[in-house]
Amino acid sequence: MAAPSKRVFEVFVSKIPWTIAAKEMREYFGQFGSVKKCLLPFDKETGFHKGFCWVGFTSEEGLNNALQKEPHILEGAKLQVQRNRRLFVGQKTNKDLEFD
Repeated sequence: MAAPSKRVFEVFVSKIPWTIAAKEMREYFGQFGSVKKCLLPFDKETGFHKGFCWVGFTSEEGLNNALQKEPHILEGAKLQVQRNRRLFVGQKTNKDLEFD
């Protein structure tokens, strides 16, 4: 019996203002569906996040809902949201990442 394929319901979000934290990203994208993860990498030198993140949904419905809305605006900034086409694997689990 073949192993089931792992479907990824993930968006890549860029142009995130430095004032936004992973918690706000999770809350914002939660309106489109149940959020499984929010990965917002941080720069060790500056202490600020890098301005992009990955948001994973538990279902394809949440992913599609997020992709259908345009524009996505947080704190007056227009976020760029696109489908994450590649599986995000091999991620380091060190202090420059924030997991929710």
